[in-house]
Amino acid sequence: MTAFIEVAEPHVMTTYGRVPIALERGQGCRLWDVNGKEYLDALGGIAVNTLGHNHPKFVPAIQEQVAKLIHCSNYYYVPGQEKLATLLTERTQMDKAFFCSTGLEANEAAIKLARKYGVDKGIADPVIVVYEHAFHGRSLGTMSATANPKVREGFGPLLDGFLRIPANDIEALKKATEGNPNIVGVMMEPIQGEGGLHPMRAEYMQQVRALCDANDWLMILDEVQSGMGRTGKWFAHQWAGIVPDVMSLAKGLGSGVPVGAVVAKGKAAEVLKPGNHGTTFGGNPLSMRAGIETIRIMEEDGLLAHTTKVGAHLKAKLKQELGSIPGVVDVRGEGLIIGIELAKSCGVLLERAAAAGLLFSVTADTVVRLVPPLIMTEAEADEVVAKLKPLVQQFLAE
Repeated sequence: MTAFIEVAEPHVMTTYGRVPIALERGQGCRLWDVNGKEYLDALGGIAVNTLGHNHPKFVPAIQEQVAKLIHCSNYYYVPGQEKLATLLTERTQMDKAFFCSTGLEANEAAIKLARKYGVDKGIADPVIVVYEHAFHGRSLGTMSATANPKVREGFGPLLDGFLRIPANDIEALKKATEGNPNIVGVMMEPIQGEGGLHPMRAEYMQQVRALCDANDWLMILDEVQSGMGRTGKWFAHQWAGIVPDVMSLAKGLGSGVPVGAVVAKGKAAEVLKPGNHGTTFGGNPLSMRAGIETIRIMEEDGLLAHTTKVGAHLKAKLKQELGSIPGVVDVRGEGLIIGIELAKSCGVLLERAAAAGLLFSVTADTVVRLVPPLIMTEAEADEVVAKLKPLVQQFLAE
């Protein structure tokens, strides 16, 4: 019998409060740690592993690409960039894409694009409207656009140029921007993932789209977490029937291979010129193949319809089994991005769930976040609920 392996990392910076397990392999929606313990994956690498683990169509394609060419730099044409850009623009009704490696980079590029858009119009001090509960990343720029004090504090002065307002209140947006000639754009997450799974209402997004059109502002949508089929449509804003000027993507775009993108339309697609922005790793042949294969497999396997069906089943089951438990505040979400809000901080549930063989995350201190691979079955969704219910019941009874 193999001895139990204790996990530790004395030479790694302590930037994470980790659950004390080390994962070794995966298959579908299952993971196994170095000690052989099995887990049901309701986190998907934080909405990253779109196709689950060891997908039989995805893995051979990535292996083939690794054997051909992994990286060559953006000094040269990378044919996969045009292929993936075409796939994205066709599905967004947008025009051009820039490729990077992470959601932070995608949002940083979107912020730079918006600021340059304003400067090009003669606005010396461009301002972007952002939201309460928003999370856009941890660089100085994206952190300045983020609302969470825990993310922002301790790093000295933040960047100017952001105006923060409450979500889903068009009058608040109008009042905050009235008479301000420096506004260049409005940046929002259709579903605020890190902020507690708060959705922007379809009507509100339509109103913002109209206000941006009327004022020549850019509508910038952060779809890093909500995009790539997570809600049952390619992108969450499509439920509102709108098209943004700028959209950031990452997470699920490469099914675990780091891929980020900024997709832009019309005037926004022409703002960045040679020398204005760049990346070393972004758009490399391996990451482009990952994005191309992710989209191909999602369509071949009908994952948008599947996500809608399984997501509705999971949400209904959660409401049925957890909704009447005292201390369960709300069950909300769309497709396979679902939050269960509890009446008190619930970070301790992470280790308890892992001990019970279930992986998820807690966001905004009180919200259990479920963002499993889009291949999750209804039977696996039922298993998530069966494992989660006693954990929540016991925790709220304490």
